Amino acid sequence: MEMHLYNNQSFKTRRKELRKNQTEAEKLLWSKLRNKQIDAYKFFRQYSVGSYILDFYCPLFRIAIEIDGGYHGREEAEIYDKERERFLSGNFIKTIRFKNEDVENNIENVLKIIKENLIFKK
Repeated sequence: MEMHLYNNQSFKTRRKELRKNQTEAEKLLWSKLRNKQIDAYKFFRQYSVGSYILDFYCPLFRIAIEIDGGYHGREEAEIYDKERERFLSGNFIKTIRFKNEDVENNIENVLKIIKENLIFKK
């Protein structure tokens, strides 16, 4: 069976489940990214690349945005995140990471960093 790199159908149910059960930080950031609010660029949420489901993805600039909860500090999560970033980087996708607290407490700075990364990629 051939594996589709982007939005593989085998992950459709899981992507939908993740969209329905977003964290507060994901909801907040999505409210700022959706409907092309950042310089008219399209973002998707819970978008799969390979076997990984990205929190947010801008295909034009090949940028993944990940919102990390407390569990990301654990060793096994750090190993998984490094493997994931290596895979994404190998497919020319840059990953930007934020902690839940960053999004919830300083959304304007998070948006500034995202915009800077979009400008850098132009």
